[in-house]
Amino acid sequence: MGTATRTRHHRWAVRAVGTAVAGLVVLGLTPGTASAAPSDAEIAAAEAERDAAAAQVGVLSAQLAQAEASAAQAYQNAQIALQDYEETQAAYEAARAAAEAATAAAAQADADVAEGRAQVAAHARTVYIQGSTAPGATALLSADGPAQLIERAALLEAAGTHRVDVVGELEVLQEQAVVAQRQAQTASVQAETLQAEAAVALAGAQAQEISAREQTAALAGQRDAVAAQAAAAGQEVTQLQQEQDAAEAAAAAAAAAAARAAAARPAPAPPAATPSTPSRSATPSSGSSSSGSSGSSGSSSGSSTPAPSRPVSNPTPPPSTTAGAPSASAVQTAVSAALSQKGLPYSWGGGGSNGPSYGIPPDTRIWGFDCSGLTQYAYARAGIQIGGTSRDQWWNNRDATVARADLRAGDLVFWASGSSYTSIYHVALYIGNGQVVHAPQSGDVVKVTSMWFGGDYFGAVRPAA
Repeated sequence: MGTATRTRHHRWAVRAVGTAVAGLVVLGLTPGTASAAPSDAEIAAAEAERDAAAAQVGVLSAQLAQAEASAAQAYQNAQIALQDYEETQAAYEAARAAAEAATAAAAQADADVAEGRAQVAAHARTVYIQGSTAPGATALLSADGPAQLIERAALLEAAGTHRVDVVGELEVLQEQAVVAQRQAQTASVQAETLQAEAAVALAGAQAQEISAREQTAALAGQRDAVAAQAAAAGQEVTQLQQEQDAAEAAAAAAAAAAARAAAARPAPAPPAATPSTPSRSATPSSGSSSSGSSGSSGSSSGSSTPAPSRPVSNPTPPPSTTAGAPSASAVQTAVSAALSQKGLPYSWGGGGSNGPSYGIPPDTRIWGFDCSGLTQYAYARAGIQIGGTSRDQWWNNRDATVARADLRAGDLVFWASGSSYTSIYHVALYIGNGQVVHAPQSGDVVKVTSMWFGGDYFGAVRPAA
């Protein structure tokens, strides 16, 4: 009912109450339960307050929706940045291992060179002690006979060949040592570079995660403010309607009572009859009109149009199913492993193949899982290594995709902020019957929820195929 209609309605109610009460006073009756109706100014002020409250709720709701979208985007960015860090950190660790291996190889090469040099030095000392630069000739000349001469000649030839081999091997070892040292230096530099990049990636991811959490915390206060505004507006409208209904009901009751009293009063003498009697007899008709208006008011206030539901997005369909049937035992093991962790806190960067762990800052004191840590653990229990980040888990199983209509228990489902797999920010384990188990976000726990799709649904893969 609009403001003008309500005002006219109340003007009628005020007039009806006044007329009915005047009639009852004439008849000697006083309506003890009747109360004064709100004035036009009071009604107008209440309606203005209600409209202002409704407008404020609309403003706060719009701000809240924008803040929620901003917090969700910050959360997605933080998850993507976390994966950047984890991949860079893994590359750093691999480079560090390569540097250590190269350093060990260089050390072994140096040792081999030292040994080769020792052999050459020993040969040089032997020649010097014998006092001849041609000890072979002396050995042949001192032979007792042809047989010994042939034997010594063969030995000398072998010894000479060995000395040549030792020198050649020494040269090779020296070259290998130089190469190993260069490789060790290159690997060390690469490791240091990756370590610095990992530190930058971690700092960026942490900043975005903290920002997302701060925005989420601020939303709680804004949400309470919106709820309070909505409640106040609703109470104001309810009170206004109750006052209007009470005034209309009182007017109708007074008019009906006046009509009944007039009908029960003996007919006046003919000389005393006036045109006012039939005019007053029309009051019940007015009362009937009041009753109908009251019913109209109730219908108007009770038939408010529900708020439209949020539009369901229509994302690009995921790839067709390329995966074969899954291993039942692997699926059962993975699903059971994930479900066994229900209630464990979400820990940013926490968890992995070996189970839950403390996360990275700011979750260094929270023992639990993040989304990819949970799925990695679940499939590790089934003997399947799927990777440590959600986008790795997609990429490593990209040849076993599953269409939305073909989802089965054990499939991994993904959400992303873009069309590239590098924008994947969340993964969950589908457990069948339209449900998933996952580690949602900071402040939450590992739990089972209904499967959802939406505009950011990226697709699914089947590691157990």
